[in-house]
Amino acid sequence: MRPRVKIALYGLLCLLCVPFVFPTWWMITSSMKPISEIFSTSPLPSEWTFSTYRQVFEMQPFGQQYWNSLYIAVIVTVGTMAVAAMAGYAFARIRFPGQNVLFVVVLIGLLIPSEVTIVPLFQIFQSLGLTNTHWPLIIVPILGAPCVLAIFIMRQFFIALPTELEEAARMDGLGRAGIFYRVALPLSRPALGAVAIFTFLHSWNLYLEPIVYLSTPDMYTLPQALTQFVDIYGGPMWNVQLAAATMTAVPILVVFVLAQRQFIEGLAHTGVKG
Repeated sequence: MRPRVKIALYGLLCLLCVPFVFPTWWMITSSMKPISEIFSTSPLPSEWTFSTYRQVFEMQPFGQQYWNSLYIAVIVTVGTMAVAAMAGYAFARIRFPGQNVLFVVVLIGLLIPSEVTIVPLFQIFQSLGLTNTHWPLIIVPILGAPCVLAIFIMRQFFIALPTELEEAARMDGLGRAGIFYRVALPLSRPALGAVAIFTFLHSWNLYLEPIVYLSTPDMYTLPQALTQFVDIYGGPMWNVQLAAATMTAVPILVVFVLAQRQFIEGLAHTGVKG
């Protein structure tokens, strides 16, 4: 590519990035502004203040809420990866009666909005005494509809793997479980990476379910906690909310930027590379 064409291409890409980068830039800089300057046209605060970050922890048990979101997202991610890998491999490689029909039934879960099932699920968890606990936020994503997309991705990846790999492993004396754990699973790291990223983000950003199941600040997750930063009159404290949102969003953006290559490879269902 010629230097002039490369410069023009990079310039165009930088221009196209502005609508995506500007909201993040505005969130970070506005979190350091006095509340009177939040809606000013100035891109930078006239007076930099970091007291809003201190207020975040003074007004809410934000450290506990951050930990709640973190450990729930990690458990959900690991659990979804395990279920999706085993189910995807079974649908891709194991032949059994009604296989295609069962897979279609599983895919129907993608067509059911979570808002439709939230009331019956709440009644079930309430009868079990699990409301205002984190169990509903862990069990439902792993065993419910949110796991369906992960199963689909893993199935498509395992279908693309050459059957010769399994035949060679079988000749070496491996059974079905050995082939899965020693051959198929190690090769599925790109797909597992994609599943891990979007599952973690889905759990991290979950908003409706925490509102329904959780009722005390110590049990809140971050999306629910962000709505609680208000003044004595009930009005939003924009700079404090933006400070909390910055601490919530920036680490996830960094993780995604670092892992985006793995994410793209997984979604592309790349097979075995020479």
